[in-house]
Amino acid sequence: MNKPSPAIIAQSAVRRLPRLVLLLFCAAYILPGFLGRGPWKNEDIAAFGVMRELTSAAANWLQPQLLGQVTGFDALAPYWLGAIAIKLLPFLDPAFAVRIPFIVLLALTLLATWYAIYYLARSPQAQPVAFAFGGEAAPVDYARAMADAGLLALIASLGLAQFSHETTPALAQLGFTALTFYAMAASPYRHATNIQGPALGLLIGLVGLALSGAPTLSLLLGAGGTLVEWIHMRWGNNETDTISRKQSWHWVLLIAGITLGVSVLAYGLDLWRWRIHLPGADDQSAWNDWQSLGRLLLWFTWPTWPLALWTLWRWRRQLASRHVALPLWFAGMAVTAALTTTASDRSLLLSLPPLAALAAFALPTLQRSVASLIDWFTLLFFTGCAIIIWVVWIAMQTGVPQQPAANVAKLAPGFEPSFSWFAFLAAVAATLAWTWLVKWRTGAQRAAIWKSLVLPAGGATLCWLLLMTLWLPLLDYARSLAPLSRQVASLVDKNACVEIFGVGSAQVAALQYHGRLELRQAKAQTSCPYLIVDVNAQSALSKAVNLPDWAFQATVRKPTDKTENMLVFKRVSIDSPASPASDQPRQ
Repeated sequence: MNKPSPAIIAQSAVRRLPRLVLLLFCAAYILPGFLGRGPWKNEDIAAFGVMRELTSAAANWLQPQLLGQVTGFDALAPYWLGAIAIKLLPFLDPAFAVRIPFIVLLALTLLATWYAIYYLARSPQAQPVAFAFGGEAAPVDYARAMADAGLLALIASLGLAQFSHETTPALAQLGFTALTFYAMAASPYRHATNIQGPALGLLIGLVGLALSGAPTLSLLLGAGGTLVEWIHMRWGNNETDTISRKQSWHWVLLIAGITLGVSVLAYGLDLWRWRIHLPGADDQSAWNDWQSLGRLLLWFTWPTWPLALWTLWRWRRQLASRHVALPLWFAGMAVTAALTTTASDRSLLLSLPPLAALAAFALPTLQRSVASLIDWFTLLFFTGCAIIIWVVWIAMQTGVPQQPAANVAKLAPGFEPSFSWFAFLAAVAATLAWTWLVKWRTGAQRAAIWKSLVLPAGGATLCWLLLMTLWLPLLDYARSLAPLSRQVASLVDKNACVEIFGVGSAQVAALQYHGRLELRQAKAQTSCPYLIVDVNAQSALSKAVNLPDWAFQATVRKPTDKTENMLVFKRVSIDSPASPASDQPRQ
């Protein structure tokens, strides 16, 4: 027996968002952040370094490493994608070539999320109340409008912007999670025996997720999807439909079989790792850790989390229905991973597509006053952020107002602002589009279910585009390791090899790419005329090398980070310096 639906939606409220507008929305969100910048620290450039090393003849594609250092993600697929892009596109700069498959992954995330919500909204239990004299929303139109709203909710999520524009395993996990989400959501409308469509998406999604450093999450999502499909078969609307029951059985077996196969594959490739890290495990206050996680949850998933909670309340009688149970399981697993692992923010990233789906199902039950509150808060917040971005940019270009200009000079010493007509015109166009969008939203328009999320998505896109155009030179200078690497390279002979000690993966990749240095790990038997040491590792240097063989040459400091310094040494036997290594000042 169907429980009453809390959704009351007329046909006039489910007109679709114009496709061209939606495509421009997505393009304005996807492309900025991938174009016109260099690799950023730390995970972004570290992953790029691994991809470059995989292109060498001696690389082991089953054990991606960077100068013998094991990667922190234990992932394979993201590095493969980047390395393949470098090989297939040798005419492009490697730093840009590796971003192309990740642009596709972000586009796949948005597309898969739209289709997942579309198919969930077509579920019989998700349909709005039928009116006595007709006029309720048609199922297909309703599903399409809900999918538009869910996509806007995903774009509006504050935590999506940065991590979705980095070439790291986190974005690969996001893309494969969204693909798996779509495959399971679409299962009632496609045959499991048809290799095209959801069945292929399920296979690629679960395998890709396991190969991207999340085999446990792949197993849990597969197990949850199997359970949801079984519940749908057992208690859904198709219990008397023999054909539908048979199709559901096929999906239960397919999801369970692929999940089992992925688990075996992960075991064979030695991808299983123990990553449980509970708050307070590092001799720190558990309360402080929980507070930090709480703040992360509040801002990272805004504005979807309050809408998702409202969905769970208003649809509480349909919690076992697939349109609520499936996104709830996906979001719950991602949030659990965020609470029990060290990479909390990157784990929480995977919760955004299912939270967007839950947020969409809140819209048919929202009162007009709540929708107005969302609009006004969004208008004030994002307009204020845009004004700040413009004021700081004007201060960087002209020196007026003086205080923002002084703050930039203090935080980024040595930064020289530059002017780009393309960036300026793009920022002006985005600002004018925001002004028009606000005018349209506050005008007398026909009701549409997705209207409440237009301003949040538009504001998030506006601020992200402004940051990636007006502030891009500043962010590139502050977040890039290029200035540090080039300073180091200026102190050594580029034709000679350089040994390193205590240098992290991000710094190694930066020295190789920006400094164009041939690096080797430091050994007791010196083979290179230069040695680079991370300042935090100098206390252990005597255990790795023979200090009398080296002379301290210089300390190189990153302009925007006083803690990220490197020490440069030169071998005594090649050029005797004035001060020996043992007499160098402590940092």
